[in-house]
Amino acid sequence: MRKEVTLRNSLQEGRLEAGCDEAGRGPLAGPVYAAAVILPPDFHHPLLNDSKQMTEKARETLRPIIEREAVAWAVEAVSPEEIDTLNILWASVTGMQRAVLRLSPSPDFLLIDGNKFRPFGRYGRKDYQTVVHGDATFACIAAASVLAKTWRDEKMRELAQEYPQYGWDRNFGYPTAEHVEAIRKYGYTPWHRTSFHVKELEENLFSL
Repeated sequence: MRKEVTLRNSLQEGRLEAGCDEAGRGPLAGPVYAAAVILPPDFHHPLLNDSKQMTEKARETLRPIIEREAVAWAVEAVSPEEIDTLNILWASVTGMQRAVLRLSPSPDFLLIDGNKFRPFGRYGRKDYQTVVHGDATFACIAAASVLAKTWRDEKMRELAQEYPQYGWDRNFGYPTAEHVEAIRKYGYTPWHRTSFHVKELEENLFSL
């Protein structure tokens, strides 16, 4: 029997808090997706967890529930071009910031998965807290992780129809043996991150 995960609903009760997370920092191709979610204070679902610990079926089950029941939610994609310009860390942070700015109502406080963030807009350092393994700690961050992951996977499946030789419907842009071999054989696409390289391709960098 699956052990149910206990997630915290808030850091401080009575405050409008948004959880923020991203998906797609490690792939060689595709955008990085970021999400921000404000959940009702009594929200609970037995499937909710860090999206990486959930099955694809569980994530797809939860996505419409989160989108329907959240007080507010937003998802943003940051392109490979921006990733190459900003680097993947700050591209992820930028995506989360953009998602937060689309929330209505605006949150009073932000809970950020990870250990890096920076002030923006009206949100200073006292208005957010980074949480390592936050997606396994707070429900709102876990919900954001589910949205970011499912939206990104959906995009990569769409791109796989345009570039079927890379297997993105299976590897979602991650550096699997199949994906690396496809790059070696067919070269890079406009959706590849030019700042991302793998050792297996180093001898081909100047010929692709």
